[in-house]
Amino acid sequence: MTIKEMKEKKAELGYTNAKIAELSGVPLGTVQKIFSGATSFPRYETLRALEDVLGEPSASYIRDSHPIYTVNIKKQGTYTLDDYYKIPDERRVELIDGVIYDMAAPTSAHQLIAGVIFAKLFNYVTQKKGKCLPMISPLDVQLDCDNRTMIQPDVIIVCDRDKVINRCVYGAPDFVVEILSPSSRSRDGVIKLHKYMNAGVREYWLIDPDKLKVIVYNFEHGDYPVIYGFDSKIPVSVWDNDCVIDFQDVYEYIRFLYERPAE
Repeated sequence: MTIKEMKEKKAELGYTNAKIAELSGVPLGTVQKIFSGATSFPRYETLRALEDVLGEPSASYIRDSHPIYTVNIKKQGTYTLDDYYKIPDERRVELIDGVIYDMAAPTSAHQLIAGVIFAKLFNYVTQKKGKCLPMISPLDVQLDCDNRTMIQPDVIIVCDRDKVINRCVYGAPDFVVEILSPSSRSRDGVIKLHKYMNAGVREYWLIDPDKLKVIVYNFEHGDYPVIYGFDSKIPVSVWDNDCVIDFQDVYEYIRFLYERPAE
């Protein structure tokens, strides 16, 4: 959830700052600063605690409406890979620090952009006869090498082939691309941003198809965020800027979607 969404939910529930502090375990002073706007970038752990209190019910537990769902209902934050692997393949979810998040079906723009990015990365590696592995979702990434997190980035590059096992990518990729959607915006832009940075991902791109923007986080060199438009040529830092993705080409490939009347 974004802070704006949390504020709206707080008003809807009629919770005071003191009540939220009591339920979340976040100090009252911190809660007051967040909801007054005095703190614009709260810590990841603080956001998680607030989201546990203010999150939508549908995001607070695993729905069990189908008999093949054999996952026991637990408190968010306590799920493990054992629970993750019990969820049917047709239902896409991510497990992040013991919290299960449903993943909406991707849009056509989302899939086309991911495909173009992957193709350009793959072609570069093939031409250079490189050892790095561009990979595309759906693909499990056991980011922290523990039993509490399993994510599915849209596109990744893994340069250490020992991390690629048959079951998943075990450890942090070198490069990650996430393509934003309305349902994943806060997760990709806040929660997973912190996870990737702390896990050792070297470079992270957030692509916003609605605003035609690309936000680049170069964690390796501390140069972030840098915001580009879809008219930009963006270098891939993990390959010493030798590979460049021309987003004008990307946009031309999906332009027809933007020229149609809104559906």
